[in-house]
Amino acid sequence: MHCPFCRHPDSRVVDSRDYDDGAAIRRRRSCPDCGRRFTTVETPALAVVKRSGATEPFSRTKVVTGVRKACSGRPVTEDELALLAQRVEETVRGSGCAEVPAHEIGLAILGPLRDLDEVAYMRFASVYRAFTSLADFEAEIAELRAHQALGPAPQADGSEVMRFGGAHDPAPPPVHATTAAR
Repeated sequence: MHCPFCRHPDSRVVDSRDYDDGAAIRRRRSCPDCGRRFTTVETPALAVVKRSGATEPFSRTKVVTGVRKACSGRPVTEDELALLAQRVEETVRGSGCAEVPAHEIGLAILGPLRDLDEVAYMRFASVYRAFTSLADFEAEIAELRAHQALGPAPQADGSEVMRFGGAHDPAPPPVHATTAAR
């Protein structure tokens, strides 16, 4: 790490702490040449591999921009879009891969968007999945209705989480006989 003041090619770490709920590391550094101190923040790099093979850094702004178009004219706030982008980033980072195909980003958007606004979800899904006929829309609407029929699942803390059930949802965790009896 070059000193930002004198450009000395080395520095000494004085202190390290978790930052942003453990998503980054904040380091306080000291330059052995000029003696000045400075702070760096280290975050793991997350790159998106586009269809062309090119890579670019993951951007929440791009997620929000893409979803905002689908939400045009819908009662969706900027805060809800920012929260959706955060959920998408957490999902993608949770995969543990440094490079993620753009297709995976789209899949990560579909679930939270379905829970946020069904019309926006249909708009996004129709473009993302390249619907070519009315039958594609009908199949997606049937799946959306099936997902709705399951309704929210109450949690122990009083919050609700959508149940599994759509064809594009991951399989639910297995239920053991002892767990189901409680």
